[in-house]
Amino acid sequence: MTPTMRPYLAATSAFASGKDSPRDFLERCLSDLEAWEPKIGAFVALNLGGARAAADASTRRWRDGAKRSPIDGMPVGIKDIIETFDMPTEQGSPLFVGYATHRDAASVAALREAGAVVVGKTVTTEFAATTPRGTRNPWDTTRTPGGSSSGSAAAVAVGALSMALGTQVIGSIIRPSSYCGCYGFRPTVGAINRGGSYDYLSQSTHGPLAASLPDAWQTAYEIAIRVGGDPGFPGLMGPPTAPPANKPRQLAFIETPGWPLASPGAKRAMEDALKRLAAAGVELRTRENDKRVAAVESAVADSRNLSNSINSWEGRWPLNTYRERDAAKLSEAALGRLKLAESMSIEQYRGLIAERASARALYAELGPDMPATISLAAPGAAPVGLGWTGEPACTVHTSYLGIPSISLPLLRDEGLPLGLQVAGFEHRDADAFATAAWIEKIFK
Repeated sequence: MTPTMRPYLAATSAFASGKDSPRDFLERCLSDLEAWEPKIGAFVALNLGGARAAADASTRRWRDGAKRSPIDGMPVGIKDIIETFDMPTEQGSPLFVGYATHRDAASVAALREAGAVVVGKTVTTEFAATTPRGTRNPWDTTRTPGGSSSGSAAAVAVGALSMALGTQVIGSIIRPSSYCGCYGFRPTVGAINRGGSYDYLSQSTHGPLAASLPDAWQTAYEIAIRVGGDPGFPGLMGPPTAPPANKPRQLAFIETPGWPLASPGAKRAMEDALKRLAAAGVELRTRENDKRVAAVESAVADSRNLSNSINSWEGRWPLNTYRERDAAKLSEAALGRLKLAESMSIEQYRGLIAERASARALYAELGPDMPATISLAAPGAAPVGLGWTGEPACTVHTSYLGIPSISLPLLRDEGLPLGLQVAGFEHRDADAFATAAWIEKIFK
């Protein structure tokens, strides 16, 4: 079987007439779920009875002309780091098997209010960090799907869902989207309310992994207009439907810390993409012709190590309490992060976030001249093996800079999916989307 996605918004035109329905759409997704789940292990929990009841209610609303939103009836999954009232939230950890809070996170409550159909909880790595929990890549089940939003990416890629929520603090939306061949959207930091989600870190954000660009925008928009962004943030800003394609005058190519690690095939794919963009009339700015690009590349060169230190300090709690509870149920990676945190001082942390702020200011200097920058979403195709989630060096800079980014499934390496990454500027998520839509148009 070849993985095939199921975009939702494109199917809804037949709902009002009764030629199709959210319930029928859901059943097609569940057929794919039944066929693929034994092979890929994308879910940790399912609520199929609840999903069917919600799809039936949505079907009635569409036929009565009373839909709640454009995503009314969309089959969605929730990364198992985010609370749901009807299923446990186990955080990918043996410490929390069966743990249920009996409430929805803000983002989940917003999705239900918009009429979305919550099918299940998708597999995450331990505490949405580095230790994988067995999900396999649907394009080659010997390979990783990426992490930490592993189940979300795999489930969307095979058509079991039209959208699944993920989170990203290093590369956990963009990298698995790249590896599994779906669309990933990491919004500006703070743009989506994270209440009820166990990702407290300053670089983390919620975002959709979706079957199309419009599906990705619409789900993020529907969440934001109902529950806003994180406290103190303005929330995702932009139009009520996906921004239309808009040709950029300029784009900057950022090599990222992952460029030296990229496979020959990935580099060829990116170089071909740059030639295509230039042929379409886009002025490309690079380290060779723009000192600002060179300055940004220098500022993010060590972004992975800097991010790891920032995240470790910020994650000291609650890991220290988990260690006291049962250290044997924590991975070596989790204990290692805790050890690093306990070796740091608050003065070191203050220095790290000051350095990060300087890098963000340098990147912002590119903003007046262009809507986005571009890069590889990963150094190559998903690597063989399930013991790690792959190299995040191509996308960690977007988390470090707090900027929106999108993975477009346009490139190939080893005959497998590889994402083209479009990264925007703070609170200009819509501009990045319009650029991504134009790039997708010229590629397809």
